[in-house]
Amino acid sequence: MSINVTGKIEHKDIGMGAWALVADSGETYELQDAPDELQQPNLNVKVKGEVREDVMTTAMIGPVLEVKSFEVID
Repeated sequence: MSINVTGKIEHKDIGMGAWALVADSGETYELQDAPDELQQPNLNVKVKGEVREDVMTTAMIGPVLEVKSFEVID
């Protein structure tokens, strides 16, 4: 399922660590293979991606979001 999500990037210290997008709605998405440019805590972004229901992670902090594109919001 392709979605657009606006929110803030966070680093979760679970296991080896995981990058997450906490949406303005409160939902937390675990970013799959987050680009280096997204790996910045407190970065406000709009992300277009695919929710991957066929992927499991060790962090299990929320649905896995495969990033297709993103835009940094000031």
